[in-house]
Amino acid sequence: MSERLTGKIALVTGGRGGIGRAICRRFLSEGAVVYAADLTGNGSLKDLGDDGSRFIKLDVTSEQDAIAAMEQVATEEGKLDILVNAAGIEIEHTIEHTSLEAWNRIFAINVTGTFLPSKYALPLMRKAAASGSSASIINFGSYDGFIADPGLAAYCATKGAVHALTRAMACDHGPEGIRVNAICPGYVDTPMLRSFFGGAGSGAGGGTLDTVLDAVKAVHPMRTCGTPEDIANLVNWLASDEARYASGQLWVLDGGLSAQVQQMRL
Repeated sequence: MSERLTGKIALVTGGRGGIGRAICRRFLSEGAVVYAADLTGNGSLKDLGDDGSRFIKLDVTSEQDAIAAMEQVATEEGKLDILVNAAGIEIEHTIEHTSLEAWNRIFAINVTGTFLPSKYALPLMRKAAASGSSASIINFGSYDGFIADPGLAAYCATKGAVHALTRAMACDHGPEGIRVNAICPGYVDTPMLRSFFGGAGSGAGGGTLDTVLDAVKAVHPMRTCGTPEDIANLVNWLASDEARYASGQLWVLDGGLSAQVQQMRL
């Protein structure tokens, strides 16, 4: 099988998290040079070793960090073909129980953390597009940007903002040869999902982690949750030149969950 991303340079924010690591691994297997940008070298997953990506310390809420990260890529590579904005957090409260500090923090990470890396990547991505490459920005929305899970008000609001920002970026920068899309996952088995169902979050409902995960799988038409590798597969296609005509879209990947009406409990 040919490598779709040979010669391409990619940067993945949240690159040491569950989905971020899977994306980095897939990009590396497809021949890309990959920068994994995160707060720490381990991220949310510990002791997984070196996957071959180049680590960049990046706080996505920091303008100076975003500038420094892109300056490093510019110095070492001279261009950037692919930017994946995968960094994000979840806050598990209704608005009544969400503090202003928590509200501002989740918007800073999920929305500003999409804006800043994108803003400072654009000059490098124009260089990639000018060389004939298909430059691609891939943001992370959520099916929660279309419909809502209980107790995730601030999270849902941030993902709706990312959806709107994605469309606007695609319109603004499409004429420059830069495509912009958003992946909108449903339930994906990651540390963040397990935390949500692990007892502290609004999704626990009193059950054990295993029983809750089984119940979640049962309401999906596909009868399963997604994996980070499922997300990485779609990201990989959107990053490649095969997706040269794909831009401004919100790609829902949720095992059919949002295609169905709420099932009655009899």
